[in-house]
Amino acid sequence: MDELDDEAGRLARAVLYEGYLLWPYRLSALKNRQRWTIGGVHPEPYGRARAGYAWWSGTQCLLEADTGADAAVTVRVRWLHVVTCEADPVREGFPREEAVEREVAVEREVAALLREPRVVEIDVPAGREVAAGGVVRCWEALRGRVEVAAESLRPGLVRLSVRVVNTTAWCGEERGEAMRRTLVAAHTVLRADGGAFVSLMDPPEGLRGFAEGCRNVGGWPVLLGAEGDRRAMLSAPIILYDHPRISPQSPGDLFDATEIDQLLTLSVLALSEEEQREIREGDPRGREILERCAALSPEQLMRLHGIVRAEPAS
Repeated sequence: MDELDDEAGRLARAVLYEGYLLWPYRLSALKNRQRWTIGGVHPEPYGRARAGYAWWSGTQCLLEADTGADAAVTVRVRWLHVVTCEADPVREGFPREEAVEREVAVEREVAALLREPRVVEIDVPAGREVAAGGVVRCWEALRGRVEVAAESLRPGLVRLSVRVVNTTAWCGEERGEAMRRTLVAAHTVLRADGGAFVSLMDPPEGLRGFAEGCRNVGGWPVLLGAEGDRRAMLSAPIILYDHPRISPQSPGDLFDATEIDQLLTLSVLALSEEEQREIREGDPRGREILERCAALSPEQLMRLHGIVRAEPAS
């Protein structure tokens, strides 16, 4: 994994997995029993029958590349897959759910995509595993596909299209069951080798019309990496800006970006022993938050207090 892939992963955990696990990070909290809502690509029959439950997403962006050379793109579609922990002790009748990260990757030369779209199947069989402590984790099957296509707009300029479809043949009604068959927090990372992506937020004047012609459904493509780097784009189900960054003062994931790191950290440290025990026995990511907050030094806590940043010169 290189720096850009690592940056995409950190952004996903900090922003796209918002709502995965919310303060107070306990399963008994109501908002942690009604989650899995951001960036969902739902089973097609379920989505077709209900407004607001998309069963596909689409990303279009511009790539400057010499299609006669060796320019290539890598498309990674990532999502969370809900996992049920059947044998874990259940508190007050609440089933425990976690999530694992899934990914499908498509690698193709741009010239080949111009000739023919590339389709890769999503095929995750249902399964179960026995983890430490006798906890049995079970997950439902997922079916779908990732379609990647390219269209030449003019010499040296290509429009890339990525479509993610959930074809899981499930016709149930219960929302919780549907979420176990959903691509949760689905997002797409595009990498170019031998080409450069074009900002859709602030395109060059000569490319503005082409940028306005891109159609995005359930995704908002922005440039990824350091300022000036045009090798990668992140298409997320929320609106970001080009070259988004995680604050260096943030010590780690909290999955509750509507709150302040310092406030959440101090709140975690103020939990009772019984509340902390429930977190430790719950989702592994909640346990990581608890252990990380407890291990912070006074100096690290002070870094969360606030910082004044100078505005760039206009």
